[in-house]
Amino acid sequence: MSHTATPVAGRRPGEAAASPTASIGALLVLLTGIFITTLDFFIVNVAIPDIQTDLGAGATAIQWVVAGFGLALGSALITGGRLGDLAGRRRMYALGLAVFTAASLACGLAPSSGTLIAARVVQGLAAALLMPQVLGIINGVFTGEARAKAFTAYGLAMGLGGVFGQLIGGVLIQANLFGTGWRSIFLINVPVGVVTLALIRRTVPSQPRTTGTRLDVTGTVLVTLGLIALVLPLIEGRRLGWPTWTWASLAASAVLLAAFVLSQRRSSAPLVAPSLFREPAFRVGSGLALVYTLAMASFFLYLALYLQQGRGLSALESGLLFVALGAGYFAASTRATAIAARLGRQVLALGAAVQAAGCLLLLAETGHAIGWLIPGLALVGAGMGFVLAPLSALVLAGVTDRHAASAAGVLSTAQQVGNALGVALVGIVFYGALGEVADAFRASLFPVMAFCGVTAALAQLLPKR
Repeated sequence: MSHTATPVAGRRPGEAAASPTASIGALLVLLTGIFITTLDFFIVNVAIPDIQTDLGAGATAIQWVVAGFGLALGSALITGGRLGDLAGRRRMYALGLAVFTAASLACGLAPSSGTLIAARVVQGLAAALLMPQVLGIINGVFTGEARAKAFTAYGLAMGLGGVFGQLIGGVLIQANLFGTGWRSIFLINVPVGVVTLALIRRTVPSQPRTTGTRLDVTGTVLVTLGLIALVLPLIEGRRLGWPTWTWASLAASAVLLAAFVLSQRRSSAPLVAPSLFREPAFRVGSGLALVYTLAMASFFLYLALYLQQGRGLSALESGLLFVALGAGYFAASTRATAIAARLGRQVLALGAAVQAAGCLLLLAETGHAIGWLIPGLALVGAGMGFVLAPLSALVLAGVTDRHAASAAGVLSTAQQVGNALGVALVGIVFYGALGEVADAFRASLFPVMAFCGVTAALAQLLPKR
């Protein structure tokens, strides 16, 4: 397939422009689902102390309140994407949002930590069904410049959900709406989900399903077990001191995922079409997405620990500092499409370099008055915006509509695995550093900058146009 100008602005042969009015309504409905599911991945960290007190939850239970969502999400994204190709993306998006809304209600009403963990796992599975459909629908509904802007809006919604998760959670808990306390971070999803569900059929167009094929059950089992075996030890390994079972699980994941790759080459209806990886943008871009996200969730987590444990800030106070990061992210995201139109793949290298520069500034600012962190945080946010806003468009530019949702599932899986792996790898540095929390945070910035450097190098392997 040939591209005109840059991948983020390209239009496929024979495509017509989307209706602006219908497109805006569809995009708002789709991005609402992405925003609340991404928000829920991060927002729960703020509520941990209150959940422990209210439910009498121990350390292991609290870990699983966080990890259960991430494990379910990371292990089911590829299957969720393929189900969208087979059963209809709008239908699967609606189903995922409905289950996510119901699970959020269950989280908010949970009488015990066990119930909360179970509901969080269901939330993760629902998010895995919902998230790939958004990129798939965008790829099929929007064309040309409208597609570039829609992908930018997707990156903006996802990034803001992650960046402002701590602030929004802190505000909700502080407000104590109707005496709900920590439960409000989950219950807020219910009215949002109900309203969005009511608008789906009116705004989101239906797309043709992949006909004449079935779900690859063997591939589904292999990839699900392989991803669980990979993500679980990454989530739990550091906390438990990397016992033998974590290394055995990582070894098993390599075997299971290799078996999955072989099964896809032999299957007549593969879960992930091998032809996807013949497209250089998708092949290199998926690896780049994994490497870049090594630097994201880890940065958010260890920054929050530094602000609260190292500087003594409350969740709300530390959340307010994230506004600087969010402002940088928003400013860069809104300009990313125009810059990508001129720089192409180099916009990703630019973003990685800006983020690394922000980390260098934080190295110098750490230990001074708290306000001195703001310039560094703004630069880090801007770097993230320059990468995340155009990333999906650059990676999915050459993917046919037939495989759009399953390709989006692979891309999202790479990002979720990168998040888990980054927290584990940077955690080794953070918790292994001698001295105070400030010293540990400064040490954690070095691997983050290294991941940014590798991201910039991988960007050079993407197609120029």
